[in-house]
Amino acid sequence: MTDIRLIRGRWVLTGESVLTDAAIAIQADKILSVGTWDALSAQYPQAEVLGSERFALMPGLVNAHHHSNGVPNSLQGIDDDFLELWLLANLGLRNQDTQLKTLLSIAQLLQSGVTTVVDVSRISGDAEACFDDLAARLKAYEQAGMRVALNPGANYQSYLVHEEDQAFLATLPSGLRQQLTELVPMTQTLAPADYLALITDLVKRYQAHSHIDVWFGPPGPQWVGDALLVHIVEAAERLGTQVQTHALESLPEKLIGPRFYGQSLIAHLKELGVLSPRFSIAHGTWLTEADIEIMAATGAAVSHNPSSNLRLRAGIAPLNAMLAAGVTVGLGMDGNTLGDDEDMFAEMRLAARLHRQPQLGHPAPSYRDIFAMATTGGAKLMGQADRIGKLAPGYQADVVLVNCDRLTWPWVAPDVDPLSLLLTRAKAMDVDTVLVGGKVVLRSGLPTGFDLQAVGEAIAAELEAQSAPHQRRALVTELKPYLANWYSRWEIPPLTPYMAFNSRT
Repeated sequence: MTDIRLIRGRWVLTGESVLTDAAIAIQADKILSVGTWDALSAQYPQAEVLGSERFALMPGLVNAHHHSNGVPNSLQGIDDDFLELWLLANLGLRNQDTQLKTLLSIAQLLQSGVTTVVDVSRISGDAEACFDDLAARLKAYEQAGMRVALNPGANYQSYLVHEEDQAFLATLPSGLRQQLTELVPMTQTLAPADYLALITDLVKRYQAHSHIDVWFGPPGPQWVGDALLVHIVEAAERLGTQVQTHALESLPEKLIGPRFYGQSLIAHLKELGVLSPRFSIAHGTWLTEADIEIMAATGAAVSHNPSSNLRLRAGIAPLNAMLAAGVTVGLGMDGNTLGDDEDMFAEMRLAARLHRQPQLGHPAPSYRDIFAMATTGGAKLMGQADRIGKLAPGYQADVVLVNCDRLTWPWVAPDVDPLSLLLTRAKAMDVDTVLVGGKVVLRSGLPTGFDLQAVGEAIAAELEAQSAPHQRRALVTELKPYLANWYSRWEIPPLTPYMAFNSRT
């Protein structure tokens, strides 16, 4: 068995326990065993060795909801805002080559220890254009060797506001309305039947692939409508794949339920029969207690995205209540982290600290809770709990080597909890080597499947060559007050928060 390799670490965080001066034995794409360095090095004396006592080893992290945006909005002059206003402002973004921007995002994910990502994309145009877009994204993941569930979706309604485009258009001055309809397509070229056929074809093409899956990605219930959402879930069931959608991200999205369905959105989805362990929602910021019970009972999962929710003034999800109820919860960066650095360690830290209630006896997530969300929780959300998210025999050899030199300088107590140490101090800059399915896809902090510097230079040249989208940005500036006024007229019921963080008296 000369093809066996050993990965050695000062600490090995398996996802269930922490071993000191330990190692992992891997063969091909799987983990053979996990044990002490002395035992495994004696068992496999001829094995190639990666790592050393300078490293902590951990399972590859799972980013349960992401958008591979390439150059972030902040570098393109798009500021954070309320979600609905921010989505409008994205009309002012420049175009980026699909494969290049995906590679740039992949590099950032690998550099922060993420080995698996649910990558959400919106497609538009005819079937050929949509296929070409998705093929470019898939080619990037093939090249990089990263594990992905590509999650494409298309808009079929609610292009401007939730559920009421025509009513909103009627509030605009005629000149602005004409300009808007000329610049912003209000129809989807890709017919619903063609969308279903396209994704079905891609799911089948990649069902046997080692590290690529294709899911259905309806952007949100309000963007596709009930009938298509049901057809999507039925197709996913037939094909054995997953569905992820955005839901209850912002306060207006919470109000969609009572305003248009006469009940909460989650209750409505339950009535449609679409909720199951095959179905996950991104955000769930405004889940009620009754919604959480439904999610737990149906097995539907949630990707918690704390950075994005804070940046877009969407709120703070009821994480403690979800965990207490047994909801499957993963952790996602949404392509929109606090520092625009896509650092999964920073995201774990934020999630751990954001939900610590200030009253004694009230819940707070432990570091183990948060680490589980970023590993086993994300794996369960993806329907892959038996193959990723842990360092255990039979699991995929998705391994992250974190250099502990900076973390432990100038001194560290011998009885320190390695998991707490990593979640308190580690950063993307400390990730040295990443393996996906036993293949080294990041070495010395750089991807092995492509030239990151060349990708960055190519994207920069592409963006520099484009004219500034002045007309679209001027349109956004003129439209924003009308959009803000539209949502300000929606009736907001009394809000009872899950947590009290301060007092006005």
